Amino acid sequence: MERFELIAPCHFGLEAVLKREITDLGYDVTEVEDGRVTFAGDAEAVCRVNVYSRTAERILIKLGSFHAETFEELFQGTKALPLEQWIPKNGRFWVAKAASVKSALFSPSDIQSIMKKAMVERLKGIYGIEWFPEDGADFPFRVFLKNDEVTVGLDTTGESLHKRGYRKLTAKAPIAENLAAALLMLTPWHGDRILVDPFCGSGTFPIEAAMMAAHMAPGMNRSFTAQTWKDAIPESLWQDTFEEAREELTLDVETDIQGYDIDPEVIKTARANAKLAGVDHLIHFQTRGVEQLSHPKKYGFLIMNPPYGERLEEKEALAPLYRTIGERYRALDSWSMYMITSYEDAEKEIGRKADKNRKIYNGMLKTYFYQYMGPRPPKKK
Repeated sequence: MERFELIAPCHFGLEAVLKREITDLGYDVTEVEDGRVTFAGDAEAVCRVNVYSRTAERILIKLGSFHAETFEELFQGTKALPLEQWIPKNGRFWVAKAASVKSALFSPSDIQSIMKKAMVERLKGIYGIEWFPEDGADFPFRVFLKNDEVTVGLDTTGESLHKRGYRKLTAKAPIAENLAAALLMLTPWHGDRILVDPFCGSGTFPIEAAMMAAHMAPGMNRSFTAQTWKDAIPESLWQDTFEEAREELTLDVETDIQGYDIDPEVIKTARANAKLAGVDHLIHFQTRGVEQLSHPKKYGFLIMNPPYGERLEEKEALAPLYRTIGERYRALDSWSMYMITSYEDAEKEIGRKADKNRKIYNGMLKTYFYQYMGPRPPKKK
């Protein structure tokens, strides 16, 4: 089977988590850059990484890269790409997104327009036609410009991989599903340990944790753009991948995963989302404020995305809120705590410096993932 260079973009700061995930799936990582991981794989890899990756945003097939400081160089570089290997006569093709960093060409709309014209010129010469109906399968492209180097990728995913299909309802400022999964993967938590999210909102942390505990592939209940590329990626490969995911699913696993929120309507939303995900039986949701946070058992994990105070009127409430978090954490016996926030006084108000912290970009917002490590439980006999 032909091998390609595949590119998986991710949240800035989480490249190492994605690299480990791709390696664990059996593929060779060739390059790790800010916000993306490049690896080698075939058509089966396109299917499996789309279905199994918890942390990637999408999977792109790299068509090529070239230097361009002018629109003419961009046009000629794009025109030289082997587009016909993927796009049939009736394919619908366009540049869905262009991003530019430290490059002479910086206008996304101009980059998209020039590249589309170059693609049309290339395919006109290949297919010997002047007009393209574009009534077939979708072939969206994504382009990155960095230091005048252009990288062109064909998007196999479509809607971002963080959209698992279960979050139809959202609470205020929800965390993206792939970010929540990546943060869980940065902790030593696994399915037979206690996990509590005291600010669960839409339920994303508990749901992602329950999916991990049940070995549920995050993409097993959604579709992907490349499923319509019948000539390029055989339908049987997708069917085999979905079948593999179904066989690995273990919904009868025992868990102790809990999600709390002070708002009963928000808890209703979280329960509805967990039901859509098929893991509602693995999570206990409860209306409860953080000041009521307690648990009788030892060696549990707290994971949370508390308010950041991005709005001015919320700022005053942050210091007492984070002090309460610190107080309730200290009352737990031998627990670990993991928190993502942009609040700069978080450690001060919690009353203890984190054992580790990691800078992560949540969209364009710089946040920190504070990690407070509790003792390890004794090994089971």
